[in-house]
Amino acid sequence: MAAAPVWSVDPRTGKQREQVAVEATAQEVDAAVRAAHDARGALTDRTVRAAFLRTAADELEAARDQLVEVADAETALGPVRLTGELARTCYQLRAFAGIVEEGAFLDVVINHPDDTATPPVPDLRRYKIPLGVVAVYSASNFPFAFSVAGGDTVAALAAGCPVVVKAHPDHPGLSELVAKVLRRAAARHDVPEGVLGLVHGFDAGIELIGHPLVSAAGFTGSVRGGRALFDAAAARPVPIPFHGELGSLNPVVVTEAAAAERGEAIGAGLAGSMTLGVGQFCVKPGLVLAPAGAAGDALVKSLTDAVSDTDAGVLLDHRMRDNFVAGVAERAQLPDVESPVTPGAGGEHTVSAGFLTVPASRLAQEGEHDLLLEECFGPVTVVARYEDDTEVRGVLSRLPGNLTATVQLSAEESAGQGRGAELVRELTPLAGRVLVNGWPTGVAVAPAQHHGGPYPATTSTSTSVGGTAIERWLRPVVYQGTPEALLPAELKDDNPLGLPRRFNGRLER
Repeated sequence: MAAAPVWSVDPRTGKQREQVAVEATAQEVDAAVRAAHDARGALTDRTVRAAFLRTAADELEAARDQLVEVADAETALGPVRLTGELARTCYQLRAFAGIVEEGAFLDVVINHPDDTATPPVPDLRRYKIPLGVVAVYSASNFPFAFSVAGGDTVAALAAGCPVVVKAHPDHPGLSELVAKVLRRAAARHDVPEGVLGLVHGFDAGIELIGHPLVSAAGFTGSVRGGRALFDAAAARPVPIPFHGELGSLNPVVVTEAAAAERGEAIGAGLAGSMTLGVGQFCVKPGLVLAPAGAAGDALVKSLTDAVSDTDAGVLLDHRMRDNFVAGVAERAQLPDVESPVTPGAGGEHTVSAGFLTVPASRLAQEGEHDLLLEECFGPVTVVARYEDDTEVRGVLSRLPGNLTATVQLSAEESAGQGRGAELVRELTPLAGRVLVNGWPTGVAVAPAQHHGGPYPATTSTSTSVGGTAIERWLRPVVYQGTPEALLPAELKDDNPLGLPRRFNGRLER
């Protein structure tokens, strides 16, 4: 049987543009993984790794015009958004190059023998080593930053792990181009091109997670798809770590005082956040707890005006469009749900932004309205109007894990008066990032960033954004009583590599 072709599709029309690849067979997946496994030695030298990452950033920037053109044709995200996302991707590559050179991620700890301790301490030397080949499953909504050259790939390469990427079907042509750019960068440093494998096809993704030489996996996508891969990773004869980002509602709580003080501004800010990128951000605010009464009415009116002025947009593919149209229609039919601005089909290939309102009491107890507590991908949010703090607590107690949770406070509450501190404490168990008087869309690439959260937001406690993402692809190992001549250079007493470390309890920089 001939391999199925992989087509580039224009989401603005739904028409196939060109064939860019074929779906990988089991044999081809095996070859890609084995080539990646064989390339491990080329990533041993941290200097080479850092130079490779910087060259990759340079090469991506040099190919920017072509990459953005192809990305826009396959995703309809627009040149401005895509140019910015590519810049973020290049920044991330260079940031990880710096992390590799610094070496703190190796977490070197050395303890000399201490016979006076109880029990006695032998000579112990600990650091972290790369896991091995990493499988990366690309996301649809960030064709640069969470795809072939995205955070999981870059963090894995920085850790010293070769990567095999399962391309997302929404941007296969771009995936092929970016892979070629990264391989070209690798070749400039004598790193084999097998260090970055690329495969297409659903079956290839299943083969990849089960391959015995794959040591870990990273995924960004739906709860259904991510959970299936998570279960497959755990069911292997040798289970592997699976770092999946699956879904998030990203709740927002607006206090009555905040709504009274600046309800119009909050409504406008919410509209901008929930419609950004046609609502296709993983941190889109999907549930907003707003007060009933006049203060909340001002917020809803402002939201209505802003969303009504939002143009219809194109989603990443027609399957997502169909799911959005069906999903919002099903939610709108629930009892006591109203649509101040009706979301749904905007045209044959577009969708219109909108939002739904519902009494918060409907969400504080189990029932058919639980559908409103599930993520709906696209430009829609649910505003739950609460009567008192008891209803707020009731809804929050029923929420699953999230990437973010936000609270909008008044000036006095922000200064420590009222329920401000209490609400921050209540939201903290729900999410990996808690915001005060901001909006969750926009995930800065910074050392202190954490992009993750309790399940189903993610399947692990690690982050996929920021420098500490490198920790996903490492494991600690300790050498005990090992002669100096047999130790890796990272663990020798004289520190020939000049690494930051903790030496006999003292932090050395």
